[in-house]
Amino acid sequence: MTKNLSLKGQKLEKLTFECETGNYHTFCPISCVAWLYQKIEDSFFLVVGTKTCGYFLQNALGVMIFAEPRYAMAELEEGDISAQLSDSKELKRLCLQIKQDRNPSVIVWIGTCTTEIIKMDLEGMAPKLEAEIGIPIVVARANGLDYAFTQGEDTVLAAMAHRCPENHLPAFVLPNKTQTLAFASEAKGKSERDKQTNEKSKFKSTSVETGAFWLAKQLVTESFNKLNSFESVASLAKQKDLEKIESLQTHPPLVLFGSLPATVATQLSLELKKQGITVSGWLPSQRYTELPSVGEGVYVCGVNPFLSRTATTLMRRRKCKLIGAPFPIGPDGTRAWVEKICSVFEIQPQGLEERESTIWKGLEDYLQLIQGKSVFFMGDNLLEVSLARFLIRCGMIVYEIGIPYMDKRFQAAELSLLEQTCNKMNVPIPRIVEKPDNYNQIQRIRELQPDLVITGMAHCNPLEARGITTKWSVEFTFAQIHGFTNARDILELVTRPLRRIQSLETLGWTKLVKSNI
Repeated sequence: MTKNLSLKGQKLEKLTFECETGNYHTFCPISCVAWLYQKIEDSFFLVVGTKTCGYFLQNALGVMIFAEPRYAMAELEEGDISAQLSDSKELKRLCLQIKQDRNPSVIVWIGTCTTEIIKMDLEGMAPKLEAEIGIPIVVARANGLDYAFTQGEDTVLAAMAHRCPENHLPAFVLPNKTQTLAFASEAKGKSERDKQTNEKSKFKSTSVETGAFWLAKQLVTESFNKLNSFESVASLAKQKDLEKIESLQTHPPLVLFGSLPATVATQLSLELKKQGITVSGWLPSQRYTELPSVGEGVYVCGVNPFLSRTATTLMRRRKCKLIGAPFPIGPDGTRAWVEKICSVFEIQPQGLEERESTIWKGLEDYLQLIQGKSVFFMGDNLLEVSLARFLIRCGMIVYEIGIPYMDKRFQAAELSLLEQTCNKMNVPIPRIVEKPDNYNQIQRIRELQPDLVITGMAHCNPLEARGITTKWSVEFTFAQIHGFTNARDILELVTRPLRRIQSLETLGWTKLVKSNI
């Protein structure tokens, strides 16, 4: 205990990892249904569990009496658990009813703790039932025994990665924009010379034909279908329409994975487009029928730190190439994310430094509020490392980063950026505690007295009653926090309880509250 409490005022030279209880003190992962059914518009989610799971979903998702969400509960009764009923027949009945009422493009079965305990073979039943009813059935395990809060999405996306169509493009290295324009200029000059001599045979000489085949083969993308011959490239060059050639995708296919609101996904895609990078697709897509093509030669990059199983599936099973980048949370993280993708495609990023600087200037009013304040992460949604890195860059001191699960390989770039940020800001590098013991954390919080504790909803009221200012970590899960423009939303959430305390101090209420504790 003494070792943990000595963090205040101590400067650690490198990252320190610990693991305490081995238990998940987090929200239930079946709550991923809340944002996934809205993201995948033609889907239907069927949660297989007990009445407790149904009560949780009703309360957590805020279902109104007139709402008609695209998810339902397949409740396991005593008859099911004692094997008096056939699981397959009951699920078939429910799926047929779903097909009749909603006719979705895909039905996602979400397994809960109960299905794990009674060894319910959802993966075995799904293919047979899928063939009978004619609707794809994706099975995802989102139980609280094996997964933390946000990892429910990870299991769903990992299951969907198997359903993505195969990419049939050859594995090759594409030329950059400069090479493409140089080739186009060469084609223009060659075309003019051929027109003057009127010798079509020379236009299709061996060397040029080889160059045409090289360009066509390496620019086989949807945006390049119109340029399926050397003549069309020469025609563009002849018309001095080099802007069209500039807009062509001159890099391998890039697929981003992670569920984000459509507006945020568009923002990130546009940031990459400014650098000449085209996003081939998102996993998940807004419609199941529009899943992106993946396979050998396709590059993938995640936008959330809790998608390690999806990344592993895409790499090992679908043979994709993973871009290990920090996550686009905060101006610093977004810039590092874009720069990493550009470096993989050998593209020199343009204007990112100015873009980040402009965003920081727009955050000055919030930065003044949190400058020098301290924060303690108890751990809940696996966004803790990224948020801590951003808040350190904003001038806050992070005493401890509690996190339910840490995949050091998938978060390697994020951890490296955290270390660089701490050294740049000349502050102690926080200790990272995986699966923390809540009792020990409370003792450390009492000793350190942080200005803010970001934790799960279960701990907020008890901490507030003891005079500790808190913030629900689940709010960061549902808020729009990715990209340059959403950095203000993160600080709005962080500073809200601090501003509330300032207002109470002005009225003299906080002293009265603390005196009664």
